[in-house]
Amino acid sequence: MPIILSNISCPVGTSDAEVIRIAEKKLSLREGDVAGAGIYKRSLDARKRSDIRSVCSVMLCLHDAAREEKLAGLRDVRYFTEAVPSPVISKEKRDGRTVIAGFGPAGMFAALMLAEAGYRPIVLERGADVDKRTEAVEGFWSGGELDPETNVQFGEGGAGTFSDGKLTTRIGDPLCRYVLKRFVEMGAPEEILYLSKPHIGTDRLRGVVKNIRERIISLGGEVCFMTRLDGINLENSAIKSVTAGGRVIETASLILAIGHSARDTFEMLLKSGVYIEPKAFSVGARIEHRQVDVDRSLYGRESGEAGLPKGEYQLSLRAGNRAVYTFCMCPGGEVVAAASERGGTVTNGMSGYDRSGENANAAVAVSVDRGDFPSGPLGGVDFARGIERRAFELTGSHRAPAMTVGDFLDGRSSGRAIEPTYRPGVVFTDFSGIYPPFVTEMLRTGLRDFGRKMSCFTDRGAVLTAPETRTSSPIRILRGDAGTALGITNLYPCGEGAGYAGGIMSAAVDGVRTAERVMGEYGGRG
Repeated sequence: MPIILSNISCPVGTSDAEVIRIAEKKLSLREGDVAGAGIYKRSLDARKRSDIRSVCSVMLCLHDAAREEKLAGLRDVRYFTEAVPSPVISKEKRDGRTVIAGFGPAGMFAALMLAEAGYRPIVLERGADVDKRTEAVEGFWSGGELDPETNVQFGEGGAGTFSDGKLTTRIGDPLCRYVLKRFVEMGAPEEILYLSKPHIGTDRLRGVVKNIRERIISLGGEVCFMTRLDGINLENSAIKSVTAGGRVIETASLILAIGHSARDTFEMLLKSGVYIEPKAFSVGARIEHRQVDVDRSLYGRESGEAGLPKGEYQLSLRAGNRAVYTFCMCPGGEVVAAASERGGTVTNGMSGYDRSGENANAAVAVSVDRGDFPSGPLGGVDFARGIERRAFELTGSHRAPAMTVGDFLDGRSSGRAIEPTYRPGVVFTDFSGIYPPFVTEMLRTGLRDFGRKMSCFTDRGAVLTAPETRTSSPIRILRGDAGTALGITNLYPCGEGAGYAGGIMSAAVDGVRTAERVMGEYGGRG
């Protein structure tokens, strides 16, 4: 069994081969002792700007298993264990198809798992395939009409398709590496297996999601685009069929992987008797700095040196029961129009694999608790929608309201210094009134605090573009220990839209886990 040696500190730019030699020397290994070796993880330690270091972990497979066992007891050495899904497939049979609503990370991985286990899942995706979706989104960004069914939120790959393709996550599920390996199989760069902050980039992610779809179809699955889940038909506490795209589909089980923006679907489920409760989420704005200023803030005089990655940050401040933090930071990226409803304005961030844009952007978000918005299961939806509509009314179009940081902190509006990247364009105006006062004030508090931590946040010419309201789902569809919705034996809430994930990785892992639960209930080719 391979072993992993961690905490190998070396200069930035040290080759993989040299890192492996350092590891072998630390463990007193000779060339003939090692059957195979490779980089397991690589991160950056920039705490000392005068001595920025790479910190690596190396995986080694030795010829002598007894030697491996002895080394595994040393400091910074452990065995490597590969986590793979291990479903126990039930022998029970059910009538109908296994239906998956949504083809974002959760839905894709649930469908992939089920298809590879011999099921024939049918996926319902309200938006278009990735090629037609890209065309529709580019048209909207160029000043065309918003398509409420195919946009940054809806379509093949989910909201993550138009993002940085970030694969960082705070969950410690051992299946994270399995998900990364499947992404590599489907065309993602192999480096995501060892980088501490892996990303695919929106440009490469689009090809990956297409490959996953083709794999599912090749195994007998079906992916139906432009087909929204319109209704569920319950009988004896179970879903007997669903309606979608004018079809009635007999249903063995329904996996809900609908994403955090499927507000009309939330309403349909609530009316159909599915238990939904509101949950906390966050709202705010996108901030743009010049990438070189972010790099200088992090690396100091070393900024621009070969081997240093584009600078990334994650900042937070808690004041009483309220938090403000940066989220979804996109180095070398752009701020994008992410609305899914006419009459509303929404922002998000996106960057390509090479992160070559002049600006960096990130959400600056303020926590919103259940007591901050109207009561009822969809109170958070109404809260976010109100902000989006006030932003739209402020400009009279999908052009987003924007302010410089200096003007936002002073409570007035004027010119700009950094060129905004948002398409179809911005209108510089005082947007502070689109939020409740506690959000506006907490944003200002956070920006001032972050300026004490990173010099780029003291740039009064940095641009804020509003609003960011889709940080996570404002609802949770409760599920029990079996993974099914309360009171419905074959309905499986899954992923970010159901309130059980927050990003590509955690959603994909939840899709894998949900597929395993389905397999444990029944088998066959439904």
